Amino acid sequence: MTPELTAVERDVRPMNKELFGVFGGRRTFEQFRSPAAFDRLVSGPNLTVGVRSSELGVPGRTTACETDDGACVLWGEVYPRSIDGDQPASWLLEEYGRRGPEALSALNGSFVAVADHDDRGGIVATDSVRSRECYYADTQGARVFGTDPATVAAAVPAPTVEYEPLLEFLYFGIVFDDRTVLEQVRRVPFDSWVSATGTGELGRFVYDPREFDYATELAERLRRALERRDDLPGKKGVLLSGGYDSRTILAGISDLETAYTVGERDSAELSVAEKLASQYGIRHRTLTADERYLNTDLETVRYGHGIMESLHIHHAGYMDQLDVRTIYHGGLADTVMRGHFQPISGVELFDRKCPPYRIDPDPDVTSHFAQKFGYLPAAECLSRDGIVVEESGKAFLNRRVEEVLDRWDHRFDNLHDGMALFGMLNQPSRPFRFQLCDQFIESCVSLDAELIEWHLATPPERRTTQTYIKALRKLDGDILHHRPPDRPHDSYTFNQIDNFLRRAMPFVSGYDGPWPDRERLYEQSDLDREIFDGCPDVQELPWRLKLRINDISTWLESTGAQDAVDPCTLVAFDGDHESVPGRRGQS
Repeated sequence: MTPELTAVERDVRPMNKELFGVFGGRRTFEQFRSPAAFDRLVSGPNLTVGVRSSELGVPGRTTACETDDGACVLWGEVYPRSIDGDQPASWLLEEYGRRGPEALSALNGSFVAVADHDDRGGIVATDSVRSRECYYADTQGARVFGTDPATVAAAVPAPTVEYEPLLEFLYFGIVFDDRTVLEQVRRVPFDSWVSATGTGELGRFVYDPREFDYATELAERLRRALERRDDLPGKKGVLLSGGYDSRTILAGISDLETAYTVGERDSAELSVAEKLASQYGIRHRTLTADERYLNTDLETVRYGHGIMESLHIHHAGYMDQLDVRTIYHGGLADTVMRGHFQPISGVELFDRKCPPYRIDPDPDVTSHFAQKFGYLPAAECLSRDGIVVEESGKAFLNRRVEEVLDRWDHRFDNLHDGMALFGMLNQPSRPFRFQLCDQFIESCVSLDAELIEWHLATPPERRTTQTYIKALRKLDGDILHHRPPDRPHDSYTFNQIDNFLRRAMPFVSGYDGPWPDRERLYEQSDLDREIFDGCPDVQELPWRLKLRINDISTWLESTGAQDAVDPCTLVAFDGDHESVPGRRGQS
């Protein structure tokens, strides 16, 4: 007999894997969800949580326990650091009873933790960099929480849009800090925990630079991080580019079967990836960039969680070709180990930065993040009835960046570390991982706690590609036998000079970047007609802004928000916007 569906389950189709819970007992839980929708339901003295996951029982993955003292769930990828690891949920529950939230420091990986002990109460927390989001909302006398924001939002009567986070999404492709586009739904804050009535901070992510052998230490930590993740089950694959980061998987994970590369045929990126796969003796498969590359339906959009644009889910249209159970990738390595969010200054020449290069001692923080997050000034022409925008997009960005940095400034002394924290906190590429996590056993080696601690202990001027290259060569002396197409030299300066000359010289093809021409694919796929038919004003906007509009309008509609965004009424071209920067053609 099919169990009766709750209102949440009728309104929202949950993801393949989900954690959902309430601060309350089983009867409170059943007001929102049917226990039959989950593989495991556990209750403690203060909360009840359901888990649905194909990874239950896989070592190093989702696990749960329920004892006389309470209950614990570890959802995602989790490796205990100082115990044998047979029963990490039971171990955490016991340690939480003794030490409180500080016990979470003994866990390694990318996870959401729920711990409820009779002596300590119940909390929900994430790993130190919040690499997996967890959402919560207060409704009908109970606080609900979960990993799928749509099911959390569905538990809220008549959720409403919060306009400032909506603007952040449209301008920058991401909602900053711990808000969402819905007023009633929040995120478990960065390196913090949530209880039935409040929140509290942990102290795992605090910058404390010191001197040591940065490259040697990084190589040793990388080796251990790879070893921890080498025993995952089933057929194994890797998402492989021609760059530095994903090739570490080839060097450190055994029994890989297939490398997958999304790209355009005859591209330099694809050519290097094929050579790398051959070097390490595994099969290579090309996922040709075509109409499958830009996905605009809810099946893909929902992995942006309504807080991040789905553009970064490059592989979503190729699920039928990824014939593996476990998938590895090099995501976030540039953020954790290579200073991706560090501002680099140089001599301005021909509208480009030219050598000599250095970390900018006095960076324009706003402009730096505008470039990193894909700020689109054309979003200034978007408006909704009853909303008055009193500041420009750049002023808005400047205010919001300052507010977030001020909130977390007790965790860094150096502005460059603060900028790295801001990038980590608001990492825009996470939908790439969220989609993989829901479809496969996914492993992000870069999120190993030892590597995060290396990041925190290494000064900004040493978190560089040069240090990273030294570490890679210690990991595998032949790892750079085939160079990344845009980095023929170890030196950042020489690489920049080489790429500049290639672009400037006639009849010489420069490096076009790792991703296909997305504007061409947008036009080629006729997405204006498919998703904005009848919205001529929207069709005049840049392709990337149109995709963001589709992302957020599609996601909000799926949540039943009372004032969801109608794209056709979002654009207001009037006398104040006669010359809108960044119209069609700007990315």
